[in-house]
Amino acid sequence: MPTRYLDPKVDLAFKRVFGEHEHLLRSFLNALLPLPDDGQIESLEYLTPEQVPELPGLYKNSIVDVKCKDQRGRTFIVEMQMLWSTSFEQRIMFSASQAYVKQLHAGHSYASLQPVYALALTSQVFDRETAEYYHHYQIVRQHEPRRVLEGLEFVFIELPKFTPQSRTDKRMLVKWLRFMSEVGESPAKGADADASWREDPDIALALELVEAAAFTEQELEAYHIQIDKARIELTVLEDAEAKGKAEGLAEGEALGIAKGKAEGEALGIAKGKAEEKAEMVRTMHANGLGVAQISQFTGLTGQQVLDILGADVPR
Repeated sequence: MPTRYLDPKVDLAFKRVFGEHEHLLRSFLNALLPLPDDGQIESLEYLTPEQVPELPGLYKNSIVDVKCKDQRGRTFIVEMQMLWSTSFEQRIMFSASQAYVKQLHAGHSYASLQPVYALALTSQVFDRETAEYYHHYQIVRQHEPRRVLEGLEFVFIELPKFTPQSRTDKRMLVKWLRFMSEVGESPAKGADADASWREDPDIALALELVEAAAFTEQELEAYHIQIDKARIELTVLEDAEAKGKAEGLAEGEALGIAKGKAEGEALGIAKGKAEEKAEMVRTMHANGLGVAQISQFTGLTGQQVLDILGADVPR
């Protein structure tokens, strides 16, 4: 029987792997973050997550976060987001900025501040203008992007866009993103039969940790409750989005009808007035008035009068 795995994107499984095993989180961060070869993480210390303000209404069951610090004092914030909202970008920036500012204690100089890295993985596509799944943000000089203002860096990864085909991606980055993308309720794609899944001891251990058999009945019940709540939040969001689109469409149609009606009435009135004035011009001409006189009485130019009469009438 194929091995059943829990989805590592869900809170209980994510924290079992990355919140309890420092060396797995270290491997994960070294693979996914744009760290230089001489800047790899060697050791980590877990930190208590800051109390970041919750997003209004929803998302309480859709955000998983882990916070840690390495041997150099750099801070790393990792978030797994089951649902995407533009508010998440603000939340990530707030969280990273807060971590950066809180490093400075009384009597310390600004030179003691160490970089903060924020890594956010999402289960939804949020940037439909590009096929890229990896988004790295730094504070750079606008006209010279190579000049970086060190301190804060952000990485957003859209898991649905990821495909393990790029030769430029690091080997462990591909392995960890496959783990996050492919492992779940159904058997991971060949995880039992494909020996490459267990070539790396870190990935092999992560797979063992999310095996359903490794969890108690109570933990599995809590896991399914978390999934159900996240699905409910997704349904509420989709319904709200659909309702908003429908209301927007109805409002647009109503506005278009009203605008069309108003424009039609205005066009009809203008056309009626023009025909009325044209009839006046023809009547005056029939009664012997010249073009100059008709122009004076009607306010039309001489050429307009001639256009109405349809003949080269002497002025």
